[in-house]
Amino acid sequence: MKTVSTTNAPAAIGPYAQGIVVNNMFYSSGQIPLTASGELVEGDIEIQTNQVFENLKAVLAAAGSSLNQVVKTTVFMKDMNDFAIMNEVYASHFGEHKPARSAVEVARLPKDVKVEIEVIALVK
Repeated sequence: MKTVSTTNAPAAIGPYAQGIVVNNMFYSSGQIPLTASGELVEGDIEIQTNQVFENLKAVLAAAGSSLNQVVKTTVFMKDMNDFAIMNEVYASHFGEHKPARSAVEVARLPKDVKVEIEVIALVK
């Protein structure tokens, strides 16, 4: 196992890694809308989802991967009524690439954010 860490995404705020690579597969921890310096990005689901994707891109790059290599995502949302907007932002980041996905509404997320996303990706 190889631990993945980058200063281009928020540091882990607990006893976990930003991600782990095992046998050419990258497993990310959930990313929430914090800046790389750890500041919470306020705003609607669109703004927060865009920040989450910036964090995912950073940890994927540190792992030697990218959004185009993602095979599975899990999206945790505070309010499923925000799904359509989150989905538009999600689609804009993935483009033609369409990994498998689960999306669930949860009672609460860290720091009371609106969205958290984790990914599993290939590493070349």
